[in-house]
Amino acid sequence: MYFLSPLDIALLAIAFAITMFAQFKVKNTFAKYSKLRSRSGITGAMVARNILRSNGINDVPIEETRGMLSDHYDPIKKKLRLSNDIYHSSSVAALGVAAHEAGHAIQHHQGYAPLSVRHGLFPIANLGSNLAMPLFFIGIIFSSGFLMDVGIYFFLAAVLFQVVTLPVEFNASKRALYQLEAGSYLSSDEIGAARKVLSAAALTYVAATAVAVLHLIRLLLIRGVGDD
Repeated sequence: MYFLSPLDIALLAIAFAITMFAQFKVKNTFAKYSKLRSRSGITGAMVARNILRSNGINDVPIEETRGMLSDHYDPIKKKLRLSNDIYHSSSVAALGVAAHEAGHAIQHHQGYAPLSVRHGLFPIANLGSNLAMPLFFIGIIFSSGFLMDVGIYFFLAAVLFQVVTLPVEFNASKRALYQLEAGSYLSSDEIGAARKVLSAAALTYVAATAVAVLHLIRLLLIRGVGDD
């Protein structure tokens, strides 16, 4: 069967290696700079709040949430959520992450186009990620090229979501570093450390996109074999 072909195994192995490397990089980098206390002594929650206010955003509450690195900006409810380790910490890593999430709120406030596109793709991508594989493999079981194709199209929507996510995340990090430096929340040498934290975090999105593309290639190859 094709599933056991050397090429198929190689694609899965590459996807696994990329994912593991990204997770290792972000955890190690975050752990390193979580121990480096910022000279300003300001917490992640305070930085996020100040950045929002300085950009004229007064309708986005900052909430504390559980889970390591579960920080995110919710564009639907217009809430910025920071994990416990970020909310209360004054480390360089915490300030970098908090500013990054504030960067997403600024994107939303200013109508940043890629964020709007990602938001519009989310329902389709979410549906696609849940249905793509079941439909594809049901298509294999019943020799239905139609179901396999539908599964591929669903998965393609999920891949597009990952691709659009990249400029959104890179731009939020760029905004974060600018805000941290302009507001004197971090000194010039601390900015370099924050950049490393955000670059490591961005690597997880790059890895997710690469893995999604590899799986799409795998599905297309299997579909091609199914035509033989």
